[in-house]
Amino acid sequence: MATPYLQPLKILIFDNQTIAQTAISRKLTLDAGSKHDIAVSLIKEFWEKGTGILSTQVLQEFYVNVTRKILKPILPAKARGIIENYLVWQVEVNKPDTILLASEIEERHLLSFWDSLIVAAARNAKADKILTEDLKHGQRLEGILIENPFIKS
Repeated sequence: MATPYLQPLKILIFDNQTIAQTAISRKLTLDAGSKHDIAVSLIKEFWEKGTGILSTQVLQEFYVNVTRKILKPILPAKARGIIENYLVWQVEVNKPDTILLASEIEERHLLSFWDSLIVAAARNAKADKILTEDLKHGQRLEGILIENPFIKS
């Protein structure tokens, strides 16, 4: 079986060309066009191998960011359509026990609660890797490898 991934917010944002052109990344390791190309490649691989995993938190953050926070927000109906496409992937629902686990991870690793919730969801989903810009590239949290796909090799 292929390695599962937890698909973080920015990869979903940069997968859409219109959104990628208007999104502002907090970390400018690459420009939006380059991030878009990387995101498209990753998303294609996830579809082909069936390895895409999302959490409800990632879907919620995606919706808020693309309908309110980017320079040219998209209509809610379009955002819902994008989210609907991803619902065929494994979606890890954050339940009360996930919240408690996240609070333990927050305390154990000195992370923000929201980053800890991503890690907790990935752990519950039995993901081997989390792709994100928001955590330290190469570290392991709860046995899960953290990888920034936008770092130039």
